[in-house]
Amino acid sequence: MNKVEEFEELRPLLFSIAYRILGSVAEAEDAVQEAWLRFDGSATRPTSTKAFLSATVTRISIDVLRSARVRREEYVGPWFPEPLLADPYEDPARSVELADSVSMAALLLLERLSPLERAVFVLREVFGFGFPEIASTVGRTEAACRQLATRSRRHMDAGRPRFEADRSEREELAGRFFDAFREGDVDGLRELLAADVQLVGDGGGKAPLFANVIVGSANVARLLASFVTHFVRIGVRVEPHRVNGQPGAVFRDRDGKVLNILALDVLDGQIQTIRSVMNPDKLGHLGPVADAWALKRESQQARRARG
Repeated sequence: MNKVEEFEELRPLLFSIAYRILGSVAEAEDAVQEAWLRFDGSATRPTSTKAFLSATVTRISIDVLRSARVRREEYVGPWFPEPLLADPYEDPARSVELADSVSMAALLLLERLSPLERAVFVLREVFGFGFPEIASTVGRTEAACRQLATRSRRHMDAGRPRFEADRSEREELAGRFFDAFREGDVDGLRELLAADVQLVGDGGGKAPLFANVIVGSANVARLLASFVTHFVRIGVRVEPHRVNGQPGAVFRDRDGKVLNILALDVLDGQIQTIRSVMNPDKLGHLGPVADAWALKRESQQARRARG
């Protein structure tokens, strides 16, 4: 294969590594493109193209993450990763681990790690790289990388509940949830929510959202039911879709533009957390983005007209 063919074959893996380190689709795509430029500009062919490109995109991602930390600390409201509707990298033998590692919950836990810990965890625990390769990539000894891996694994295991392994059960529960949501069925929603469920939104100060984290099945059910009433009036539709490997949905306006992404955490047969991503800066990679403020005004006008 020529350089282009080799690179394109590895692109899904490179993106998946970069996205898990960065939590940003746009930044991951930029990191992959920079890796290509370095590969294409190299006068010599590496012994292993996969090792070279994986190491290159990881180093780039570490540098980007270090600079991004300040921006995330200054972010308005809760910060969530950019939603990913489909992971381009597939490995049937590790499908459960890959889906788990790209979930919103897992990526938020990764945010607590240092850039080096995060990179080592992703390379070792998610993609199964050997410690000699990891050491060469991050510029640390194998012993130091083993310590980083142990420390990062301990932090992740302490904070992350395992999602139910049976994907069909999760999808079935999510289907019932969105059926109840579309019908504005408060009781039906409440039955599917954990008693201490949380509804959390990421608008980045650029989209209308509820003021605080909403906690409790009764509160969340009532709020969701009120949402659908307003959505129906202005032609918003709900499309169930896997989000970051977990059940979720894409909300679109009457013109098909993306308004919102909803991601569900399902554990023990109940929905534990509902995350809403409405920041338009985080939705652009999914297609044209709706004007959430205009839709809110339209909804308010429709409500006043009915009143």
